Amino acid sequence: MSLFRAYTAHMENRIDIDCLICIIINVITISFSKQVDFITSVFPPVDFRGISAAVEMFGLLFFVLMAHTAYGDVSYSFPEEMKRGSVIGNIAKDLGLDVNRLSSRKARIDTEGNRKRYCDINLNTGELTVAERIDREGLCNEKMFCALNFELVLEHPLEIHRVTVQIQDINDNTPTFPKDTIKLEISEISGKGARFRVNEAHDADIGKNGVQSYSIEKNNHFLLSVNTKADVGKNIELVLDKELDREQQKEVTLILTAVDGGTPPRSGTVAIHVTVLDANDNAPVFSQAVYKVNLPENSPVDTVVVTVSATDADEGQNGEVTYEFSRISGNAKELFDLNENSGEIKVKGPIDYEEEVKFEMLIEGKDGSGLSSDTKVIIEITDVNDNSPIIVIKSLNSPVPENALPGTEVGIINVQDRDSENNGQVRCSIQQNVPFKLVPSIKNYYSLVTTGELDRELLSDYNLTITATDEGSPPLSSTKNLHLTVADVNDNPPVFQEHNYRAHVQENNKPGSSICSVSATDPDWRQNGTVVYSLLSSDVNGAPVSSFLSINGDTGVIHAVRSFDYEQLKSFKVLVLARDNGSPPLSSNVSVSVFISDENDNFPQILYPSPEGNSFMTEMVPKAAQAGSLVSKVISVDADSGQNAWLSYHIIKATDPGLFTIGVHSGEIRTQRDISESDSMKQNLIVSVRDNGQPSLSATCALYLLISDNLAEVPELKDMSHDESSSKLTFYLIIALVSVSTFFLTFIIIILAVRFCRRRKPRLLFDGAVAIPSAYLPPNYAEVEGAGTLRSTYNYDAYLTTGSRTSDFKFVRSYNEGTLTADLTLKKTQSAVDDLEGLDAEMSDSFQVGLTK
Repeated sequence: MSLFRAYTAHMENRIDIDCLICIIINVITISFSKQVDFITSVFPPVDFRGISAAVEMFGLLFFVLMAHTAYGDVSYSFPEEMKRGSVIGNIAKDLGLDVNRLSSRKARIDTEGNRKRYCDINLNTGELTVAERIDREGLCNEKMFCALNFELVLEHPLEIHRVTVQIQDINDNTPTFPKDTIKLEISEISGKGARFRVNEAHDADIGKNGVQSYSIEKNNHFLLSVNTKADVGKNIELVLDKELDREQQKEVTLILTAVDGGTPPRSGTVAIHVTVLDANDNAPVFSQAVYKVNLPENSPVDTVVVTVSATDADEGQNGEVTYEFSRISGNAKELFDLNENSGEIKVKGPIDYEEEVKFEMLIEGKDGSGLSSDTKVIIEITDVNDNSPIIVIKSLNSPVPENALPGTEVGIINVQDRDSENNGQVRCSIQQNVPFKLVPSIKNYYSLVTTGELDRELLSDYNLTITATDEGSPPLSSTKNLHLTVADVNDNPPVFQEHNYRAHVQENNKPGSSICSVSATDPDWRQNGTVVYSLLSSDVNGAPVSSFLSINGDTGVIHAVRSFDYEQLKSFKVLVLARDNGSPPLSSNVSVSVFISDENDNFPQILYPSPEGNSFMTEMVPKAAQAGSLVSKVISVDADSGQNAWLSYHIIKATDPGLFTIGVHSGEIRTQRDISESDSMKQNLIVSVRDNGQPSLSATCALYLLISDNLAEVPELKDMSHDESSSKLTFYLIIALVSVSTFFLTFIIIILAVRFCRRRKPRLLFDGAVAIPSAYLPPNYAEVEGAGTLRSTYNYDAYLTTGSRTSDFKFVRSYNEGTLTADLTLKKTQSAVDDLEGLDAEMSDSFQVGLTK
């Protein structure tokens, strides 16, 4: 059926009458449809389906029209098994309610007892929606009419509307037979046309969704006969079309199929196993066609409900009757048990009138040869007063303002009793000597109102006891305790525990770390006494305070937003505001002074000389310097303060460790002893500057000292620690030196040959290396080997442009420095090579090459 809704006035008794009329119309429609199906099966050429559809349409229209004339609040029709959230109808529009006031009026769906709430209301749209899975068969079993009854309750003012939702059946159940296999024993003397009854299939759906037709697979012996019974059931029989011959075939197996009328249709099958026997011509006969009994709820287990009895005129095995359920619902099967020999039906589960008021079942009696008949058993459950009243607090306005006027509604109470008639009639009362009372309202609702003025200073809370008693015999009662509190007025501001706060935080702190906590108390109650903390807007060093600190509004813990730097900011002040949640709110503030402590986070900074690798710094030390002479001074600073900025100086590496010393605190470099001729001309010092922090930080620098009295003797100053490769320049220089040396030797040889010198020619040993300038070497460092004496020493000065690697050099002068002994040889030193490799330094302007022959 399609969805419909019916509106009624306010007479609840007319709803049941109209629902009964609807049921009758549906039964007539279904019955007529069944008759049309039967006629169609008898007269296949005639199509009666159109007539059946027309009748069903007429029944539906008649049902809708009757529903629209019914009296009540609102009714809907809705298919089962719809998804949660599916819209049933707009109940607010149908009842003429203001959708915008549904929330303020606390609109809700109420059901009686502890039953599930299958429907809910959308307070934004006023739509009635599905809240839980709705299974028609689980709710109503096989009843033709299945409906959910509940109430729409609104407050301010209290208003109740009765809502009925008829659950429409859908084809969600498959026809099933009582057993997987039907066993029949048929005598071989059974003549053609003999009929053998078969239990019909059961489909939990109703109407067209129920079982509509049966069919049997093609065979040589049986036909299927299906007749409609008076109780809208079907009588299914196997008709013997060809006699059985036990000597030829002892057993016959058939497949019976039941098909419902749903779209798409569902079907179920059962195997019929026929055993061919001798004659059995009498079926069991029950003593009553219908057994009807009353059973009190809560009957104990093994209580005998009824005993069914059938007799069989046959003798022996053919006359022994056994009993079994041929049709029973799932709920009933869990509650009742049948003795297959005696026919006794006993209770085996808890019987509850509030869950099910009536059970119907079919009992089959079968003799030893397979002939059977059935009877109907109807068990009606009678109510006993076994449910105590239930008190439900639907609404409670707590706390109650102490200035509330007498008669103010502070709560709505609903009392329920699942029992019926007098057992479900409930009276409700409240204790005496309290400024509250219960006022009966609509149906089983009560309003809790004040009867006098409230004073929180005298009594801040009340414990109320509500008692509900039914009219059963004996009466049952229950109580409910309510706790009401009296609301306070906001008249006290928060008070800090201290007049001002001081916070100390180490610099380089982690962002987000807590630095201190403030606390304020408010003697007011609940929200009036709930304190919320915040920082008052202000500037710190031109930046908003929120970029420095944040505060937890609930705990008062102050956190650092950024990492502080003592060198930039040493202290600042902020104001913390404490505000309660009253209306209007009250507040107070307190000053918090934040002091930042220094941390050793800055390395010493060397001002003079520049740190190692930054520039070329060389100091001249006179050769006549005596012990204690000031040679140089290391100057450094530290951005930290206190002991973190106390600096100490240490020489960690020196060319001659015993020659120089440095003042630990002054940084002055002095000679420890007199300068001697044996001291190296080049003195390299590595100085470490350390602060006194924990842990200590340090920096290093390099000093290059040159022991000399005359700048003219000093070669070009260059970075003595520089070791950068200059292979290209060295290669060109070696070629030039070799060329000049070759030319010079050739010239000497020619002169000696011209003069016919008979003396031994001295051997000139030259390996192509460049010598160190004489200013850097001790006296008589250059030597030659041989027996003779070379009277002249030739020195060559070569100059290159600054930074050049390819400029040509030229000879500018030569002079005589003395005569060498014959056993001296020419030696090359690594320092000469190092000098040539350092020509690319920015401070180099010239170099000198000494070549001695």
